[in-house]
Amino acid sequence: MLQLQGAQMLQTLEKALRKRLPASLKVYGTVFHMNQGNPFNLKALVDKWPDFSTVVIHPQEQEMTDDLDHYTNTYQIYSKDLKNCEEFLSLPEVINWKQNLQIQSSQSGLDEVIQKLAATKSFKAELTQNYLFMMAETARKLAPPLLEGKKLAPGGGKPKDINHAIFKLSSLDVSHAALVNQFWLFGGNERSLRFIERCIRSFPTFCLLGPEGTPVSWDLMDQTGEVRMAGTVPEYRAQGLVSYVIYSQTQALHKLGFPVYSHTSKSNEIMQKMSHNLHHLRMPSDWSQWLCVPV
Repeated sequence: MLQLQGAQMLQTLEKALRKRLPASLKVYGTVFHMNQGNPFNLKALVDKWPDFSTVVIHPQEQEMTDDLDHYTNTYQIYSKDLKNCEEFLSLPEVINWKQNLQIQSSQSGLDEVIQKLAATKSFKAELTQNYLFMMAETARKLAPPLLEGKKLAPGGGKPKDINHAIFKLSSLDVSHAALVNQFWLFGGNERSLRFIERCIRSFPTFCLLGPEGTPVSWDLMDQTGEVRMAGTVPEYRAQGLVSYVIYSQTQALHKLGFPVYSHTSKSNEIMQKMSHNLHHLRMPSDWSQWLCVPV
């Protein structure tokens, strides 16, 4: 095991992961933002260097002190060799399987590895899989073959305009974290609230303020660079507000040179259609997240 130190090694890792898109997307996005200042204080581990087989990203150990906080105890994983991956993840210095934790990946085949480890390490692994989307402009820049055979929706990828006399484009404040937490499918608790607060402090956020001057629709970004946690308060839904917020955010992130990607529930046909209309391409691999709890 080797921890990558210094800008040069992390930049080399980023370039190597770029060649493995979209399977490496979740890890690629994380390493990209580590190279942009590393606001979540993450570290990268590989089995060997420079010809690595498996890479694991997670926070510094001093931040993973709450054994029940799986929002902080989160690992992003990509592997070229799943047999090697199982061996690498079994090392105690790579993952602390005695904690509640999350594993995130855009590599669906990782499930077999994690379930095998669950049997030997005595933990339960609950898998959530969603559709993975990448902005067409990001695909054109990073992996042009992903555009082959894709039909983009008419309209130039722009949403319908909004009533600017009523709604004002703005950014979220930490005081808005409780509102986001209330509507986030994976949230609704004190630990998720702290995670959302950290995301708001660390990354660009966008929202629409309603007539009362409070957010009515919003979108965030997490430590992997993924656009997520979008929501709209019930009384303002079905007005195209979240489409406008997401479009505004993704255009801004693209101008900053960020890779833009997201996920959508396989049952949420409305958000899937919205992603298609905004020229976000569904990837051949899924967005996967495992919630791991010791037994």
